[in-house]
Amino acid sequence: MTEPEQPETKPASRPNPDPESGEVNLFSAEFAGCPQPVYRGLVQKCPVAHQTFTGGKVLSRYEDVLWALRNPQIFSSEMEMQLALGTERPMIPQQIDPPGQTKYRKVLDPRFSKKRMLELAPDVRRHANELIDSFIDAGSCEFDQAFAVPLPCTAFLSLMGLPQSELPFLLRLKDGIIRPQTLLDGEPTMEESQACRVQTGKDIYAYFEEVIDERVRKPGSDMVSYLLETEIGGHKLSREDILDVSFLLILAGLDTVTATLGCNIAYLASNPAQRERLVADPALLPAAVEELMRWEAPVTAVPRIVREDFTLHGVAFKAGEMVSLQIGAANLDDEEFGDALNVDLGRVRNRHMAFGGGPHRCLGSHLARMELQVAMEVWHERVSSYSIAPGETPVYSPGIREVTHLPLVWPAA
Repeated sequence: MTEPEQPETKPASRPNPDPESGEVNLFSAEFAGCPQPVYRGLVQKCPVAHQTFTGGKVLSRYEDVLWALRNPQIFSSEMEMQLALGTERPMIPQQIDPPGQTKYRKVLDPRFSKKRMLELAPDVRRHANELIDSFIDAGSCEFDQAFAVPLPCTAFLSLMGLPQSELPFLLRLKDGIIRPQTLLDGEPTMEESQACRVQTGKDIYAYFEEVIDERVRKPGSDMVSYLLETEIGGHKLSREDILDVSFLLILAGLDTVTATLGCNIAYLASNPAQRERLVADPALLPAAVEELMRWEAPVTAVPRIVREDFTLHGVAFKAGEMVSLQIGAANLDDEEFGDALNVDLGRVRNRHMAFGGGPHRCLGSHLARMELQVAMEVWHERVSSYSIAPGETPVYSPGIREVTHLPLVWPAA
């Protein structure tokens, strides 16, 4: 799928018609469960809003978000101290800007090429069938833990050369950064959550220090071994470079495909006509995966720091301000998609932003697409008539949207 063309100039300024209604909390559980109406309101009424939970401005229209993603000299990703994700240094390459970022992408992109990812598809398909074998006869499962978590995580661990037995520990590390509230009792304060992130960050560094030492002693064909042999500008990557790449990969590799797969199946379970259409016409699957990523957008937003003053839609932006680029809202902009509130599993022109855009576009997009297509293909071959268990309601997490509780039922064999 081709990327959107890069806008050469700032989007034309239009009025920000309803600034008083622009206070929005994009991290509440209520929002996570059904964000589309909020997204729609932002796009139509207040393209520059204010985020009440984290502070800072919110951009929501497709054209604006695309322009921001394509111009890192204005909207910088170098904000490791502001985000405080338990890191001691920026995560590479996500939290550094070009031209430095470009050098790392040139050596990382080949490891995540479309060709290499397609070579993994048979193993993903085999594992998907094995997982389904373990629960299909029961006629029910909790989808997140039974399928959405183990399937993509197993593929990721294989790429990294990490033992499958360590998955529970690694998931805990991932959640300690992305969802610290799931590891803490009650309703933790922001200070308690941040303390959890700081300690988890130390644990992640310590874990990969040991992995690096092991690969130095015994190299393999995994990602860490590759990084140990990689050179940029005639110099090998430093140990800190490898740690900072690994920190990013564990967060992305163990979370986003799981989140996307769960959101997709939750939608189809709640919309039987759409599910039946996909089952009746498997050729729709590639387009359906793209459309559900557009609609669900589990990675709801990406943050940026403003590097220079400018005005957009009558609103002044100052250097040093935090801005949230609302991917989920941009994916519902009629100016780009036309009838954006209609979920069309056969949509032909679909330049969604689920993988971001610009120089920081998702490094693992080819891996994610392959995993999602294989997972949904096998699932619908084996479990074609499923629904949410009676009396149950899916539970969504905020931030990166994941369906943490998705009880499904289907006719038992």
